[in-house]
Amino acid sequence: MTLYDLRDPRFAGLIHRNAQLRQIGSGFEWAEGPVWFPLSQMLLFSDIPAHRMMRWTAESGCTIFREDSDYSNGNTRDPQGRLVTCHHGLRAVCRTEHDGSRTVLADSYQGKRLNSPNDVVVRSDGSVWFTDPTYGILSDLEGYRADPEQAGSYVWRIPADGGAPQPVITDFTQPNGLCFSPDETLLYVAESGSSHDPGVPSVIRVFDVQGDKVTNGRDFAVIDRGLPDGIRCDTNGNLWSSAADGVHVFAPDGTLLGKINVPEVVSNICFGGPRGNRLFITATTSLYVVAVNAAAAGWPG
Repeated sequence: MTLYDLRDPRFAGLIHRNAQLRQIGSGFEWAEGPVWFPLSQMLLFSDIPAHRMMRWTAESGCTIFREDSDYSNGNTRDPQGRLVTCHHGLRAVCRTEHDGSRTVLADSYQGKRLNSPNDVVVRSDGSVWFTDPTYGILSDLEGYRADPEQAGSYVWRIPADGGAPQPVITDFTQPNGLCFSPDETLLYVAESGSSHDPGVPSVIRVFDVQGDKVTNGRDFAVIDRGLPDGIRCDTNGNLWSSAADGVHVFAPDGTLLGKINVPEVVSNICFGGPRGNRLFITATTSLYVVAVNAAAAGWPG
């Protein structure tokens, strides 16, 4: 299997043809939610069914960061460098403070528990945006089986000053990964409902963002192998998405530029490394990394 699948000449400027895809961790049950911390040169990610969070550094490789993770899934960093995590088990979004304590940012709406928060991003204004599909309550594998209390699976926003989460997008089957464009005027959201209903299209949708409102939702790109899960934007507005056969990269106009082929189903991705130009890939049982000619929107954040 070749590493790259070039579909558009622009893809050549985003990769290094002599780079190698390296497996830097293995033996996980379902690796997810990678996030890079520049100050400590550390990657954190979730191993959901194993009920733990992992740490990777160049010096120590993979070690356990949190033994009891409350079935953590998606992770991100806020503007103050704090870890923000979606927990299936708690059915909540929590922030880890600098002293190690945890603060619950959202776990209910109008007296009803959230489904199972899945992925999360923090906007530069401090507002927290997250998706809330039902994966963590469908069985006891990645959470605790339960009946949903919310009327649907929504995208939510927590105001920068805290308070109750507010639904901002309500017409997804199973919203999953999400990210903002570099100028934060666009919000991309992955639809992963085809995981349980093949009639749901495997698309990434994009929305215009104005303050705390989103409008004009439309299809941005189609994933032709598997479904979209974790997604990230680079500094030039290209969108990088997980897929069954690897990582798919789309131009800001939605054109598929190319793919990075990975031997396992990819769940999520993030940019990191000392200069931000390493793509970390969580893929089923493994953690991979490859050098790219791109960095995360907002780097170093």
